[in-house]
Amino acid sequence: MQFAHSLLRALPAVALLPLLAACDDTAASSPKVERPVQVERVEFRPAEAAREFVGVVRARHETDVGFRVAGKITARLANMGDRVRAGDAVAQLDPADLKLQVESAQAELLAARSNLAQTTSDETRYDTLRSRGYATVADYERKQAAKDEAQGRLERAQRALDLARNQLAYAELKADVDGVITATPVEPGQVVAVGQAVVRLAHHGEMEALVALPETSLGEARESQASIRLWSGPQRRYRAHLRELSPQADETTRTYAARFTIEDPDDLVALGMTATVVLSRGTEAPIARLPLAAVMNRGRGPSVYVVDNASELELRPVTVASFTGDTALISSGLDRGERVVTLGVQKLDAGQKVRVVDER
Repeated sequence: MQFAHSLLRALPAVALLPLLAACDDTAASSPKVERPVQVERVEFRPAEAAREFVGVVRARHETDVGFRVAGKITARLANMGDRVRAGDAVAQLDPADLKLQVESAQAELLAARSNLAQTTSDETRYDTLRSRGYATVADYERKQAAKDEAQGRLERAQRALDLARNQLAYAELKADVDGVITATPVEPGQVVAVGQAVVRLAHHGEMEALVALPETSLGEARESQASIRLWSGPQRRYRAHLRELSPQADETTRTYAARFTIEDPDDLVALGMTATVVLSRGTEAPIARLPLAAVMNRGRGPSVYVVDNASELELRPVTVASFTGDTALISSGLDRGERVVTLGVQKLDAGQKVRVVDER
């Protein structure tokens, strides 16, 4: 009786054995599921990407032109943007006071000539009287000294007249070189002091791009190859070279002023245009940029998973040139166009079948 009860309890388990065997056969015969992965194509670029800085086209030589005498401006003959040649008048002063100075100098010159004629006559007469014994040597020497003084007075009067005439000529402000008027800070009717800027003249000739560089780019500016691209014509590039770099930072912006000379500028380059200065290093070895999550190290150095043409994983050792905040710079070990897994590499194995779901 007890044996019969034990047999009845064992029957359910025995009945399940064929079912479990069938499930094992089904699992063994089903294909292995491909793991989805995210990949990125390998692309080699120069290690140092070109840096760009926005600047303004300026003339190499730009001067503030002002009168050499003080006075009231009666006319401004040049406006901003006008092209002038050396000798062209750009402004005029009221010449009334300067003409009076010329007339005064002329009158003084006439008086000095008359005085010289008188003292010369006295010196000649006393020389005759002295030779005949009718005048003393002291009297003759006084007349001779008066003649010398009159001669000096005449020379001073001549110089004063020349100076007055020069000042009258300075009442007309002329350009000393060919160039373009870039600023006109004064207007007719304004009284100006000696040397005060009346117009700003950009000299015709060399043209430059003025940019502000951060302190981290100073060495790069000295060593890199420079080119310039205009905003008005981005399809055209001009070769350039660094001519001047300020030794001191601007107090407000904390940047350094740099001037890049534009080589062989054409008529498209105009003063005041916005330009982009491109700094690049042509000798840098190319590198591939990959996310940090794509690189792993299992004790044998850095490596990545490459998806081959059969959609299987290959563990590939690579050489890492350096790391940045979110990327690894790969210098060797990969070929251009290969697909590298960029996410979840710690859960993968070499030879594993995968399915690409996201490619960048």
